[in-house]
Amino acid sequence: MSTSRSVSLSRRGVLAAGGAVGIGALLAACGGGKGAADANGGAKGGPWSFTDDRKHKVSLKGTPQRIVAFTGTAAALHDFGIDDQIVGVFGPTKLKNGKPDPQAGDLDVDKVTILGNAYNQFSVEKFAGLRPDLLVTNMYEPDALWFVPDDSKDKITKLAESVALTSSRVPLVKIIERYAELAGSLGADLKAKKVTDAKSRFEKAAEKLRKAARSNPVKVLACSGSSGLFYASNPGINADLMYYKSLGVDLIVPDHLDKGGYFESLSWENADKYKADVLLLDNRTATLQPKDLAAKPSWAKLPAVKAGQITPWSSEPRFSYAGSAPLIETLAKAVESAKKVS
Repeated sequence: MSTSRSVSLSRRGVLAAGGAVGIGALLAACGGGKGAADANGGAKGGPWSFTDDRKHKVSLKGTPQRIVAFTGTAAALHDFGIDDQIVGVFGPTKLKNGKPDPQAGDLDVDKVTILGNAYNQFSVEKFAGLRPDLLVTNMYEPDALWFVPDDSKDKITKLAESVALTSSRVPLVKIIERYAELAGSLGADLKAKKVTDAKSRFEKAAEKLRKAARSNPVKVLACSGSSGLFYASNPGINADLMYYKSLGVDLIVPDHLDKGGYFESLSWENADKYKADVLLLDNRTATLQPKDLAAKPSWAKLPAVKAGQITPWSSEPRFSYAGSAPLIETLAKAVESAKKVS
């Protein structure tokens, strides 16, 4: 995990509530909020329930038909076949040029209402106006709803029930299985060719990475760069790194982790603390990329950088087979072709 996630978690207490005006009226219009069936197509069918990773059981009169979710969460559910039910998203959705953010995956971002495109953005008014049956998001820390501001959390959770799925401290494949379980409960056909093909590709990619790690045991450092610090990430807590390590990838484990355990923050003067053959570099839009880092002498001196052995890391992966398979394939190729330089 890199800096922006950590900063996001620590900044929850100072987020602006936003959108407070008119919430009471919108609540009334929604028929009181939680689980209310909406005249234009709310919860349908027989009773629906799901127990999330907070051990919180959500029970509704019917399967949710109006879902609002964190962008990456919505994209993962879309991969499993949930489409028209997703009416709104929050989190990185569109880039400055208007194109979909990588976290949006194959989600049609022009079909959904965007409640906010960054961490401290969440329009409570827009959320209420969507008449949601259910809010779904990730959970990197216990009971913390990812990208749901603490200052407006109470307003938001009065408008709709919420489901949170663990996104760290559990191997990637286990989280994907939970997403599949949720999608199935929402009506997705988990035996559809699109889903089974994606799972097959994921399994083949995992085996390819296992073979690459075995035949070419190079040292890999998952990392992230900011203007002031270099972050060495912990494969013992990040779900994707945990999984890669279980497949045999020799991921470096930082020995002086920051609070939270996701990474060790290093000054750029100490960026060479860990000797890596391959750098798995955080590729989110909020982090610095190789072209941005080129001017830093300490970056340019790293053996892996000199050798051109840098591969992108989606440190907030899409928790689906379709979303994760390409990431594993890319890492497998990087490991397979890397030379020992450290």
